[in-house]
Amino acid sequence: MQDGYTTADGRKIGGVVMEMKNITLRFGGVVAIENISFDIREGEIRAIIGPNGAGKSSMLNVISGFYIPSEGEVWYRGEKRPQMRPYKVAQQGIARTFQNIALFEGMSVLDNVMTGRLGHMKSGLFAQALWKGKAEAEEVVNREVAEKVIDFLEIQHIRKTPVGRLPYGLKKRVELARALAAEPKLLLLDEPMAGMNVEEKEDMSRFILDVNDEFGTTITLIEHDMGVVMDLSDRVVVMDYGKKIGDGTPDEVRNNQQVIDAYLGVSND
Repeated sequence: MQDGYTTADGRKIGGVVMEMKNITLRFGGVVAIENISFDIREGEIRAIIGPNGAGKSSMLNVISGFYIPSEGEVWYRGEKRPQMRPYKVAQQGIARTFQNIALFEGMSVLDNVMTGRLGHMKSGLFAQALWKGKAEAEEVVNREVAEKVIDFLEIQHIRKTPVGRLPYGLKKRVELARALAAEPKLLLLDEPMAGMNVEEKEDMSRFILDVNDEFGTTITLIEHDMGVVMDLSDRVVVMDYGKKIGDGTPDEVRNNQQVIDAYLGVSND
């Protein structure tokens, strides 16, 4: 699989985009992640699953640069990633959503989506205040990208609505829109279906597949809904108490006895 693989539905998955090498993360005497290695490949949907407290969000925070591993290395596009602040990681083409919605409640949907373009703004504060020349041209391009994402996620009808007035499911979609506005190569989704009803989950699943298919975006997600995970994912990493207990295709993980005993809750006699 060094050079990629072909999925059951005929999609071509490329080489390694990111590799986690022997990652350990400690908080004082607490070990959140213990010696975990896995890779993420170009164009795939890679899931990280496990029971509460398994270390999934901590791993996503390592990938996105919010946490620095106590031991191990993060490799991105063939190079060892040095310690860097999260905004620098974002500039490498990595965007994310959060387990708890992190939007600007008093701002409109459009303005929230536009904040996803901040990393693409090169003109200085003075030029932006005058809104002339390069700053004006940047604003036009950024607005076009934001509007394209809004159309793609079918939220045109709420584009001027303050986010604080929206129901939970639409807020989750706006957060996805903001991440997509950054035009990421690697998109990290932290429990994108949490708190949603069946219809909202179906919509979000469709959008995730469309993002992967139409934009070619590599996606890594954490999700508790096993139906969603098995339907969407190309490969799955399973964590339990900070350790990796499974890694493979959905079918391989589903039939892994250690995963069954620790997480899926069914025992084979």
